[in-house]
Amino acid sequence: MSTHTEQRTVLVPDGLAGERVDAAMARMFGFSRTKAADLIAQGHVLVDGSGVGKSDRVHAGSMLDVTIPAERDPLEVKAEIVEGIRIIHDDDAIVVIDKPVGVAVHPSPGWRGPTVVGHLAGAGYRISTSGAKEREGIVQRLDVGTSGVMVIAKSERAYSVLKNAFRHRTVDKTYHALVQGHPDPLSGTVDAPIGRHPQHDYKFAVMGDGRHSITHYETLEAHRFASLLEVHLETGRTHQIRVHMSALKHPCVGDLTYGADPTLAQRLGLERQWLHAMRLGFEHPETGDHVTYESTYPDDLAHALEVIRDLS
Repeated sequence: MSTHTEQRTVLVPDGLAGERVDAAMARMFGFSRTKAADLIAQGHVLVDGSGVGKSDRVHAGSMLDVTIPAERDPLEVKAEIVEGIRIIHDDDAIVVIDKPVGVAVHPSPGWRGPTVVGHLAGAGYRISTSGAKEREGIVQRLDVGTSGVMVIAKSERAYSVLKNAFRHRTVDKTYHALVQGHPDPLSGTVDAPIGRHPQHDYKFAVMGDGRHSITHYETLEAHRFASLLEVHLETGRTHQIRVHMSALKHPCVGDLTYGADPTLAQRLGLERQWLHAMRLGFEHPETGDHVTYESTYPDDLAHALEVIRDLS
């Protein structure tokens, strides 16, 4: 991937005389017509020193100047302070944070927003170098749209011990979820394999050939339109709670991706799924003591829950 701005200047050959600028660029530089049109729209293309539109025609012998801006590596960690990330605990082995909604854990293709690892780098935290470059020190993940408590390894030993603990399911992961309706039974276990959705690659679904997935839930509050559940994850699949609750026909309130009612979400002022990582319990990788870290509901979820209570 390009890491510097590239400047190209060429003379339009006789064979391309009369062609549209975007088509001529595609022929001369091997670009797609879409990329050529984007560069023209951004003002990066000059013909004989003047700006052009993509449908303008070129003449033989015209000078075509094209500036190709540097493309940032989508997996590069961008060090920046991210508003809303709260440090719950920090020592030589681990840092425990309260992640706000709208923040990804680490960079990935297609994500240009803030990240947890970017914040830690910007705030001067040194974390473990174990793991892939863009997710060093990361032993667990939360969705961009899910808030709550998570742990990051700072030492190599902590990374190894915690990775092992998550793999062997000895970490206590407790979530609260506000789901539509009333699950029957009020407490139960969902044991259903999860795989990528056959029609939509951004979604997951209960699939016969999916990965083993177990979710335990119990009802804390039952209201007219929704129930507040405490959820314990035995496994940690992507979107696991969202997929399992949707499969029960009780999607997380506000989770439009998995079938939630948009009218109810709007009534509650929710712009994401009502799902929060409340508690994380594990053996401290250095001391061996069992430690538990907690988070509280962020404002948007607290407000939505109050409205649900008032509607009962």
